[in-house]
Amino acid sequence: MFAIQTQLFEAKDVRFGPIDHETHPDIESRWTHDDEFMRQMELKPVRPLSPAMVKKQYEAIEKEMEEQRDLFYFTIRTREEDRFIGMASIEYVDWTNGNGFLTLGIGEPAFRRKGYGTQALNMLLRYAFGELNLFRVTAVVPAYNEGALRLFHKFGFVEEVRRRKALHRDGQFWDIIGLGLLNAEWQEQDRA
Repeated sequence: MFAIQTQLFEAKDVRFGPIDHETHPDIESRWTHDDEFMRQMELKPVRPLSPAMVKKQYEAIEKEMEEQRDLFYFTIRTREEDRFIGMASIEYVDWTNGNGFLTLGIGEPAFRRKGYGTQALNMLLRYAFGELNLFRVTAVVPAYNEGALRLFHKFGFVEEVRRRKALHRDGQFWDIIGLGLLNAEWQEQDRA
């Protein structure tokens, strides 16, 4: 459990923020042209998006957040420069059973593998369990995304489902792995 004075939307190097409709579509459009990043983030076929297409996605996200109330979407920004470097979300929230699905990605290549994802996941879990009071969260990851698997395991996620050879990429079939973490398991961990 974390103390009430713990910053909910800030970590050492990153913070969560809202969508900026003026500057973010150009940045995220660039990320959609990075097939390595997109194939780590998406299970469906990927394609490059124009800034206008990204802006429409943002509008749909905000509409769902307002109307359905089952999606919580955050931009990941550096604290020092307030630079947009990624995104994080809790989606498909099932309030009756206290379940949600997590997604997280650092789109800006220069900021990958530097601990920003770890800080963002810690904030996302604090929000899911401490603010939303969810019972459990799930992350779905392709087996080839070894970095994401290491990150989720580091936070105590347990492999619960393995859909064998369920994803086809570059002439090869890959497993899709469902990982879960319970609120009680998260609370047992050191939350320093």
